[in-house]
Amino acid sequence: MSEVRPFRMLVDGAWVEAEDGQAFPVTNPATGEVVGHAPKAAARDVDRAVEAAARAFPGWGSMPPPRRGRMLRRAADLLRERREPIARLLTEEQGKPLKEALGEVDGAAEAFEYFSEEGRRMLGETIATDSNSRRSIVIRQPVGPVAAIAPWNYPLLLISWKLAPALIAGCPVVAKPASDTPLSTLRLFECLHEAGLPPGVAGVVSGPASVVGRALVAHPLIRKIALTGQTETGKEIMRVASDRVARLSLELGGHCPLIVCPDADLDAAAHGGAYRSFRNMGQICNAINRIYVHQAVYDEYVDRFVAKTRALRIGNGLDPDVDLGPMTNAAGVATARDHIEDAVSKGARVLYGGAPPQGEAYRRGNFFLPTVLVNVNHEMKVMREETFGPVAPIMAVESTDEAVRFANDTPYGLVAYLYTRDLATAITVAERLEVGTVGVNNVAGGEIAYPYGGWKQSGFGIENSRHALSEYLAVKHIRIDLG
Repeated sequence: MSEVRPFRMLVDGAWVEAEDGQAFPVTNPATGEVVGHAPKAAARDVDRAVEAAARAFPGWGSMPPPRRGRMLRRAADLLRERREPIARLLTEEQGKPLKEALGEVDGAAEAFEYFSEEGRRMLGETIATDSNSRRSIVIRQPVGPVAAIAPWNYPLLLISWKLAPALIAGCPVVAKPASDTPLSTLRLFECLHEAGLPPGVAGVVSGPASVVGRALVAHPLIRKIALTGQTETGKEIMRVASDRVARLSLELGGHCPLIVCPDADLDAAAHGGAYRSFRNMGQICNAINRIYVHQAVYDEYVDRFVAKTRALRIGNGLDPDVDLGPMTNAAGVATARDHIEDAVSKGARVLYGGAPPQGEAYRRGNFFLPTVLVNVNHEMKVMREETFGPVAPIMAVESTDEAVRFANDTPYGLVAYLYTRDLATAITVAERLEVGTVGVNNVAGGEIAYPYGGWKQSGFGIENSRHALSEYLAVKHIRIDLG
């Protein structure tokens, strides 16, 4: 276990326990061992954090953006200085391989660095009028205190995608990390605190969603809610926020398709498909959930995909040689099993995986083999519901048009992937896919410089890129008569 220092919440510029002194254990999903204890906040703790954010808002919101940007840049530098211990802690509480945890710390630092520079580009406009004695000016001002809620699969990256644009826009933030993975987020807030942010500007409260999350999104002083989570959670937050017409950014569930055209580079498509299906044990909103392959190349593609899958090494994320760690919680393992059993009962065949790996090293952890299914159809849960686990169903289609119809046959619209060598196919299919992001001949997913958001029940609002700033800024029109 890498950490011995106590974990505390940041409220009004001070590191505190929960008001009633309660805490909860955080366990390593590879071993079942306790990694540390996080404060178990109550509604009163949330009140204190939000009230501090509201007090901080006038000063922070009126501070020149370049000054705010210098603090974010310092936070990025501190994250990079501490990347190894924070990454190790992330692996211990979440399970992902250490090399991927290091990449996540780097991604969080990049978010703060990127938006520190965007502070100089929050531009307004002057609109021409029909009179020389009149001026029409448009400015953008911070919306106010923000509630930021991140899930457990990428706790550092996804909270930074909310913190960085909100803070540079001038909005204080109160964050709630997931209860499975709060510890690395608490360490991230140490970097923000030491970067010089004033008291109340960046607060974090840990504890159960049923208490902390509910109190945070319902708080009357919160002007904006930014969430990455399940679609049903997003719908409930919309209902709560509607009482006071709070602004929302919701990045919700996905059910992302991969289409492999007959002219595709099959080795690249198999490599990319296996990587994006199984990375982080499939516990990614933009993971590939279903694969549609033209029947002319189906058998060859399946063979290549299975070979790529067999080569993946699974084990404790602290082992430098592993590609996949455990799933973060037992509920994820149960869902993967349920989807596999449902598919098999309806005619699917397991080509690889379908069960936990064997051996003493895996006995105490939430391990599950990456699984490849064939003979699948759209009557199966795995083709309709987000597994959020390491299951890849591969379906043969007669044409690219049929693949597009199947790809769009879902209430979700987050990301889709396409492999083809034909430029016309790439452009026309990308335009037809009902998603917020399309990867053509790549499976890159979300990156900080490019807009990332969902269509349909995958949510609304943009994270990343300069477009994310608009989520935290309100437009104001100033009309002036000079004479």
